[in-house]
Amino acid sequence: MAEYLVLALVLLGVLIAGTVGLVVPRLRRRPEPPLPHTEVDTRAEEDLAGPPVEAPESDLSTGVLVEPPPVIEAPAPVEVPEPTAGRLVRLRSRLSRSQNVFGKGLLGLLARDHLDEDVWEEIEDSLITADVGVDATRDIVDRLRERTRVLGTRSASELRALLAAELVNALDPSLDRSLRTAPKDGVPAVVLVVGVNGAGKTTTCGKIARVLVADGRTVLLGAADTFRAAAADQLETWGSRVGAETVRGPEAADPASVAFDAVKRGIDTGVDTVLIDTAGRLQNKVGLMDELGKVKRVVEKQGPIDETLLILDATTGQNGLEQARVFTEVVNVTGVVLTKLDGTAKGGIVIAVQRKLGIPVKLVGLGEGKDDLAPFDPAQFVDALLGTEATGRDA
Repeated sequence: MAEYLVLALVLLGVLIAGTVGLVVPRLRRRPEPPLPHTEVDTRAEEDLAGPPVEAPESDLSTGVLVEPPPVIEAPAPVEVPEPTAGRLVRLRSRLSRSQNVFGKGLLGLLARDHLDEDVWEEIEDSLITADVGVDATRDIVDRLRERTRVLGTRSASELRALLAAELVNALDPSLDRSLRTAPKDGVPAVVLVVGVNGAGKTTTCGKIARVLVADGRTVLLGAADTFRAAAADQLETWGSRVGAETVRGPEAADPASVAFDAVKRGIDTGVDTVLIDTAGRLQNKVGLMDELGKVKRVVEKQGPIDETLLILDATTGQNGLEQARVFTEVVNVTGVVLTKLDGTAKGGIVIAVQRKLGIPVKLVGLGEGKDDLAPFDPAQFVDALLGTEATGRDA
């Protein structure tokens, strides 16, 4: 009986010990809070890391980081413009539109079997349409009619020669068309460039610089057009192409002051020619024209102005004559640069300008290329207009 009691107590103890062993560990475990719900980015790790960053190369012998040398852009090479001698002949094809009037039109009329009154009137109309001007046209036609009658000329080649001679005579080959750009007594020649708005003045000023450099002159540019924001930058770009320095001032600076500084800088550096670009202005704006007169007076404190070139747009026609007249009164224009002759059939404006004003056309622009500005020669010009060796000179 006692043995059964002991056995029961032992089993009871084992049971109690086992129950405690199962319950106590569970009591020690605390439930963890639930994880927050988030969206999982499924992109690859290399995508999340971004592009690789290249570290500077290192010198393997020293372990010192070596930065790559900075990239230095080489300066643009200085261009050498083509010589101006014979440039007008090389550009004769640019006058093709004017040839329709002077060449094909006039020569076609003169080649008719019978030159009656109606034909001569057509010739007059063609010349007037080409902006030769009424008075100049009458003189040309009257002389041509008289010579044709006296000489009994009938062949196409003889009539062409007569027409060429009359046109060259109307262009007055006796006028001095040379550019006065040589320095005197160590002082550079000063060339003042003037004109109305929209005539292509700053671009033409840059092309004039190329003409001077091509003829062996050293040039300094003065950006006295201080009212148009891009004018100085544009002129400086043209100058840098041929190695010419540009003197400029702040925007809206006094143009006369900039022009004065340019001439002074030209004297100090010993260049041959100082080329001054002025702001475009309408000839009927009294205040602006007075300002141009001031530029001239201020520059002349350091020496005379050797050339004053008026830029005329050939497409303006007879209105260009009024422009030329007013500018001549204010700044004493010594020569005309006639631009955009390639885009017009009105090449006769050359004759009209010279006849009305007595101012020689010294340069003509025959295109948009950088070297499409040529010294003006009457005989070569007529050759180009007629599309033939009209004057007997080599074309």
